[in-house]
Amino acid sequence: MQRLSGLDASFLYLETPTSHMHVAMTGIYDTSTMPGGYSFEAFRNHIRERLHLVPLFTRRLVEVPFQLHHPVWVEDPNFDLDYHVRRIAVPAPGGRRELAEIAAQIASIPLDRNHPLWESWVIEGVKQNRVGFVCKVHHAAIDGAAGAEIMTALYDLEAVPPPRPAPELAEPEQVPTDLELVTHALRSRVRRIPGMVPLLGRTLQSVNNIVQNRRDPEGKVGAVPLTAPRTPWNAAIGPQRRVAFARVGLEEAKAVKDAFGVKLNDVVLAIVAGALREYLERRGDGVPLDPLLAVCPVSVRTEEEVGEGGNRVSAMFTSLATDIDDPAERLRQIATNTEGAKSEHNALGARMLTDWGEFAAPRTFGLASRLYSSMNLADRHRPIHNLVISNVPGPPFPLYLAGAELVAAYPMGPIMEGAGLNATVLSYRYSIDFGFMVDRDLVPDVWDLAAAVGTAFERLQEAAAKQPPRPAAKKATTKKAPAKKRTAAKKAPAKKKAPTTAS
Repeated sequence: MQRLSGLDASFLYLETPTSHMHVAMTGIYDTSTMPGGYSFEAFRNHIRERLHLVPLFTRRLVEVPFQLHHPVWVEDPNFDLDYHVRRIAVPAPGGRRELAEIAAQIASIPLDRNHPLWESWVIEGVKQNRVGFVCKVHHAAIDGAAGAEIMTALYDLEAVPPPRPAPELAEPEQVPTDLELVTHALRSRVRRIPGMVPLLGRTLQSVNNIVQNRRDPEGKVGAVPLTAPRTPWNAAIGPQRRVAFARVGLEEAKAVKDAFGVKLNDVVLAIVAGALREYLERRGDGVPLDPLLAVCPVSVRTEEEVGEGGNRVSAMFTSLATDIDDPAERLRQIATNTEGAKSEHNALGARMLTDWGEFAAPRTFGLASRLYSSMNLADRHRPIHNLVISNVPGPPFPLYLAGAELVAAYPMGPIMEGAGLNATVLSYRYSIDFGFMVDRDLVPDVWDLAAAVGTAFERLQEAAAKQPPRPAAKKATTKKAPAKKRTAAKKAPAKKKAPTTAS
């Protein structure tokens, strides 16, 4: 039995009949590399053999009576793999649009909390001797970094990998009784109380840090929530989704990064910003005078937390500089904006969101979410933000599932009340894959937005070609330490890895 963290549980409380809190990925696989040819049974058996490596696949939720505390994960005594691994056929001609329509239908259905919170769908009939594979998992179980860890466990590095050792059989876990759940919940609450006072002190200090930074004329600042302009997709959302995909070259994007001396993440944000500008102009809505505001998830997972699953994530607000027409100037402004957003994020404290999540009241949180959604309150105030943009680094080498080579991986993040557009990005091998998840009614022409990605990237490439060559960075030269000092340095404990940006 393992209790969900407050942040993990918050994704359960945020879920409503129209706001589904699962993440998903649509993969396209080349079946010509499968030993013996394609078969659905090969995919299912492959997942069966990896179940012991992904604990969330066999765990389900158990609610605490009276919602005294966050739910717990327990091993599902009635686990049935056939419920979770399904297959379906894509309609002709089996292209990306038809595949996306199937993925959108799958994403429009919430996960059943009476079972482990994941599903996978093998989609047959894709063009060029390929199959699609849609996997969706509840956000209460994973964030972007944890999803990448699942890929490591689930995939192979070659079509015919060496045999794996048989997993050790674990004793079945007993589902806790209501009395055990209540007792454990009360004990957990008591242990949590002493942490409230220091957390409140850290919060006040963090707020003071941000105030002082904003008073400093030279301080680097991020965007402010509730200052976003309204767009066609900033409204109360419904339950149905649409999905679209886009792709750009990774090396070409790095060339743009190098030409301007910015981060690759800045280039990704600039591509999305340029695509949004073109999309709004083509719709006839016009680009808002105020720049669009994005929420970018940030991983705060340390090396010690790798492999634990769950969410170790914070968020930063950044302006997309969509009020600037010139792509070069817009990219430079985005780089400045993200630097300020990171500065304020660090001033607030990377773990502040996860720490306060532990004190979320389940009943109050869930009731507030349902009330906000059912009353369409998102239509009655200025948008908190315009969209979520999440950027997850993927592997630079090929991956195989049941011997089938993964040739494209389009991630799909959840949309939020008041922001019916999510852009999630994953780098894989030689490409950067964009997955757009949108409200079906608010963004009915999502493929126009996906098509604008290519145009926005081309404009950035043209701007990069006009930049003067940047001077090569000088390599730092260091003197070798004496033998004794070098030995001591080897024995010194390794430092903890600093939190990394996931978007």
